[in-house]
Amino acid sequence: MISRLVDAIRKKDAPIVAGLDPMLSYIPKHLIEKAVKERGETFEAAAAAVLEYNRAIIDSICDLVPAVKPQIAMYEQFGIPGLEAFMKTVEYAHSKDLIVIGDVKRGDIGSTSEAYANAHIGNVTVGSTSLPVFDEDFCTVNPYLGSDGIKPFIEACNKNDKGIFVLVKTSNPSSGEFQDRVLHDEDSTLYEAVGFKVSEWASMSMDGSYSNIGAVVGATYPKMGEILRRIMPKSYILVPGYGAQGGTGADLVPFFDSDGLGAIVNSSRGIIAAYRKEKYSKYGEEGFADAARAAVLDMKEDIRVNVFK
Repeated sequence: MISRLVDAIRKKDAPIVAGLDPMLSYIPKHLIEKAVKERGETFEAAAAAVLEYNRAIIDSICDLVPAVKPQIAMYEQFGIPGLEAFMKTVEYAHSKDLIVIGDVKRGDIGSTSEAYANAHIGNVTVGSTSLPVFDEDFCTVNPYLGSDGIKPFIEACNKNDKGIFVLVKTSNPSSGEFQDRVLHDEDSTLYEAVGFKVSEWASMSMDGSYSNIGAVVGATYPKMGEILRRIMPKSYILVPGYGAQGGTGADLVPFFDSDGLGAIVNSSRGIIAAYRKEKYSKYGEEGFADAARAAVLDMKEDIRVNVFK
C-alpha cells in the first residue's frame, strides 16, 4: 500500500493529506440549515451536513492531493448516523481515486486489537463471505500497549495490502509529558524507543523502498523529526501540526529524505475551514470549497519553496 501512496504523491507532486475533521462550527450555515429543514434537529441532519461538506471539499481538491484523512471522533460524536457519514466519506474519497488514512488511533491487545484491525484495514467474515468494514487504506494506531497491540495490524497490512501510521511523537503541546521522558537504562527518550520499535516492525511489511508501517511525528517538533527520520529510515512519516497548530514549511525539511520522499504533511482546519481565514475571506461561506482549494495550492507552494528549494 505504501507504494501506491508514494506513486500518488509523485503523480500529483504534493506530499499533502487533507484532514477531514468537520466540526459543526466549521460547516457553513446554509448546509446545516438545509439538513435541519429536511431531517430536523437530529444527528441524521448533522451527519448529512458533514457528508455534503466533505464531498464538496473532496471534489474541489481531489486533483491536487493524493490522500485525505478523516478523524473518526468527529463522526462518532453524531452516533450511528455519524459513523455512516464516515463510511460514506471513505467511499466517496475512493471514488475520486484518493487514498484514505483513517485517523482512528486504535490500540489494544489480542483479539480486541485484531477486531480493530479487521474493522479498519481488514475484513470481517459473515458466514462464508468476507466483507470490508470501514475500508480505509491506512489507519493510525497507538503503540503504548506494546507489540501485542501492533502485530494484529501488521498482519492485516500484509494480508490486505494496507498500511498503518504508529504514533511516535505527536504534535500536541503536552506530548512531552510522557513521550520526552528519558529512559535511564537506555539513555534515550521514550519517543526514540518507540521509533526504534517502529523501525523493527517496518521490516515485517516492506513494499518497495518503504514499509507499510509508518509513523506519526508532529511538525511542531522538527529537531525530534530529524532524529526520528534517521531512526526509522524505511518508515513514511505522517506529519500533523502544520498550519493551525504552528508548524511551518521550514519546519518540514527534517522529515523528508534527500529525494523529497519519506513524508506526507497533514493540514485539517487549515484546508477545510480556510474560508474562515481573512486570507480567503473573499470566497465567503458559499465558496468554502474554493477556499479549500486555494489553501491547498498555497500549502503546496510553501512546501515547494521550503522543502524542495
